[in-house]
Parts: sequence; C-alpha cells; structure tokens
Amino acid sequence: MHATAVNTVIFDFDGTLAKLNIDFNQMRRVVGKLVVRYGIDHQTLQNRFVLEIIREAAALLRETSGENAERFRHEAFRIIEDIEVEAAQNGVLFEGTKELLTALRRKSLKAGIITRNCAKAVWTVFPDIASYCPVVVCRDDVTHVKPHPEQITLALSRLGGRADRTVMIGDHPLDIETGRNAGTWTAGVLTGRFQADDFMLAGADMVLPEASDILKQLGHNPF
Repeated sequence: MHATAVNTVIFDFDGTLAKLNIDFNQMRRVVGKLVVRYGIDHQTLQNRFVLEIIREAAALLRETSGENAERFRHEAFRIIEDIEVEAAQNGVLFEGTKELLTALRRKSLKAGIITRNCAKAVWTVFPDIASYCPVVVCRDDVTHVKPHPEQITLALSRLGGRADRTVMIGDHPLDIETGRNAGTWTAGVLTGRFQADDFMLAGADMVLPEASDILKQLGHNPF
C-alpha cells in the first residue's frame, strides 16, 4: 500500500475498535428456533451468519406469504437487536480508540465506521461516537451489509472519499472481502479471533497488531 495515496480509513467496529461481547451462538440458537416456528427446515440454513439466515429464511417465506416474511423479519431483528444491546451494555471501547480517531482527524485523514451491528448497540458502547467519527454506517442504514460493498460505498459517499484511496480495516476475513468487493486497500487486525494467515488467505494487503498501527503505515507517528 502506498501510504501517500491513502487519505481515508474505514473501520469495522466490534472486534476492531470495541468489544461488544455478543454471544453469537445464543443468537444463532434463538433465531434458529424462530425459523423452525415459521415452518422452515433450519438445517437448510446451517453454516451461515445470523443475518444471512434471516435474509434467506425471509426469502423462502416470501414465496408463499409476503406478510409472514415481514412478520418473521420484524421478530428476528428484534431478537438480535435485544441480544446486541444487552451485550453492548457490558461492552468496552478498545484502549486508544478515541485517540486513534482524533489523530486521524488532526492529520486531515477521513475516517468512517461500518458495522453489521445495529445502531443502538454501537451507540450504547460508544455514546459520543459522533464527536470522534463523522460517518457511521450500521445495518439499519443499508439494504445489504458486509461483505456486500454497499456500506463502504455509502460511507465513502458521505465522506467524499474514493475507494482507491481508502483502506478498510477489520478483525474478520469478511472485512477483507468487503474491502476487496468495494475496491479499497485492506488490513486485518489481530484483535479478534483470527490469525495473520487467515487474513492473508483472504487477500489482505497487510496485517496489523491493532487498528492504531495504521497510523505508522500511513507515515504518521502514533499518538
């Protein structure tokens, strides 16, 4: 990555800038029970992320009843939002997150956050987020979440940024896929459960110990 070419940084949130402590196994179990209650064979939706389970189950229901599909979506999103917000109440920002966002702003670098989480959970763990980051795109804001490029595209349109001058940073290979889909540079961070090899296999341009290390890569001194 050519540091002088990059002037925009897009971050994932949970696992990259904060820890929300969401129990995804619980979320998957509860949504799975809801899927079964609506008469769908849950086994056909195995090995998918929860949001994709909801999307595909709703699509199946829509084939016979649009009303049932919308009712299911409403119930499912209420369930996962409740789980996210409850977890976020015990969540924490990673040390240095506010300083990182402040440093980027002082260096006249654009910064945004995109997340598959709901806005309420993000604001619960980071209530003054708007004071540090001008653009936050949650799942509530888009039709398609990561790894679809819509969230990055929306963030860049609000920031006035260009994909070829942007680096997408996240703690999951899905974040790398998202950046590649949107045409940005990509960086994995080792603050989640994935290792450097996982990010390189996903096609990351670089792997960093933590998000704040992007400042060094962009040619700036850390805080």
